[in-house]
Amino acid sequence: MNKDKYFTIPQLAEMLGISRIAVYKKVKNKQIKAEKIGKNYAIPLHEIASIFGNVLRKKDKDEIDQAVKRTVKEYGNTLKLLGSQ
Repeated sequence: MNKDKYFTIPQLAEMLGISRIAVYKKVKNKQIKAEKIGKNYAIPLHEIASIFGNVLRKKDKDEIDQAVKRTVKEYGNTLKLLGSQ
């Protein structure tokens, strides 16, 4: 681990107001990035910032960009008509 601040699964669960099991499942499903240290997981501070919406991760930005492109491709003409009214 580097000098970043880390949080445990129970600490994050308390911050989010959900169970430790729910956080653990999110870590196992890679919805929350964590580092495994021995048998425990440590969640870096920068990941917590992205969970609370303070930081937009590149992966999230790419997903949003793809959704916008699909929407424009599928509904572009309709959006132009709505915009002109």
